Amino acid sequence: MNERATAGKKLPAVKESKRLLALDAVRGLAVMGMYIQHFALNQWNSFVSGNTMILFMLCSGISYTIMTQRILEGNAERKFLNTRILVRSVFIDLAGYLLILLNGPFAVVLTAYAMLYLLMLPFIHFSTTKLFILSGVAFVICPPLMLIGMSLLEGAALLSDIAGGPGSALAWAPVFLAGMAIGRLDLHKTGTVIRFIAAGIVILIPVKLVEFFVLPGIYQSYMEWALQNPAIVNAEIDAFAMWPYNTQPIMWQMLFISMPQGGSACELLAGTGGSLILLGIFCLVEKAYGMFLKPFCSVGKLSLTLYVIQITAGWGLQVAGIDRSSIDIGAIPCGDVMVAVFVILLSCIFLRFKNGPFETMMRKFEKKFI
Repeated sequence: MNERATAGKKLPAVKESKRLLALDAVRGLAVMGMYIQHFALNQWNSFVSGNTMILFMLCSGISYTIMTQRILEGNAERKFLNTRILVRSVFIDLAGYLLILLNGPFAVVLTAYAMLYLLMLPFIHFSTTKLFILSGVAFVICPPLMLIGMSLLEGAALLSDIAGGPGSALAWAPVFLAGMAIGRLDLHKTGTVIRFIAAGIVILIPVKLVEFFVLPGIYQSYMEWALQNPAIVNAEIDAFAMWPYNTQPIMWQMLFISMPQGGSACELLAGTGGSLILLGIFCLVEKAYGMFLKPFCSVGKLSLTLYVIQITAGWGLQVAGIDRSSIDIGAIPCGDVMVAVFVILLSCIFLRFKNGPFETMMRKFEKKFI
């Protein structure tokens, strides 16, 4: 693949490599899960809540490494890579703020996603081992840090995007870093894929046991202690006081609750374990039955466009005066399947034009600066 700049300048060539269909397919599955979560959630598919974002962030970390390696392997200067990442981050960030401006019913994570692109730049030259170690450390330190940020950075838009709670870049950083490390490995090798599945099982089962049998007791003990602590019970917040005296108390109890998009280590680890298993299975399916992944791949290739569409669709329903909760598609037999099929058909329509509108605009925006 060759990157070409406007003004007739030829950019460094990027090394050609075989595209991993399984990665596109898993990313597509994550996007379909988001649609189901927002429009057709029920008791049978409730597991998609939160886990779809973890799956998406893992795939994004893998793609981030593949993209940066291709650029650098094409003899591009580090300055070119930094500029491209910066320009792409600015575009995604601006798009995210425009979607936030709509004030629709769904949370917008594009701004945090853009900050992740920038924050991960210093680590692109880390060895695979260092990335795995850094990811492991991040699973421990990022959840408490993002809770501190949620308290201290409330109201500071850009800083809040970086470290302001469960929807911030810092909250997703452990999963993204794990994806960056995985992107260094050869995902076409069966042995590597089987190790992914084994690692996912080793992570998922113990974490789920802790979630069910240990966390509730820790949470109960903490809440009992907090209710007996006068400094916490009698705390008064003056919204007009100077910072940091106008900030809310740090919600440490969230560390002991595994809930969708809560940002706890258990939630992130369980979601990452399940994502590794799913990625491994899809890689194995690609080897023998790759054709069955193509519908999911079409969604994965247009993930950002489809993400923007669901946010604007939620806003459009509000403008039309339609209560989204009154349209209970999840209660319809196979309603979630119908939503998934709709997303696939929508992606196929866009692919007839070779690309999604959001991806096309992003490339045009990049060419203005590169």
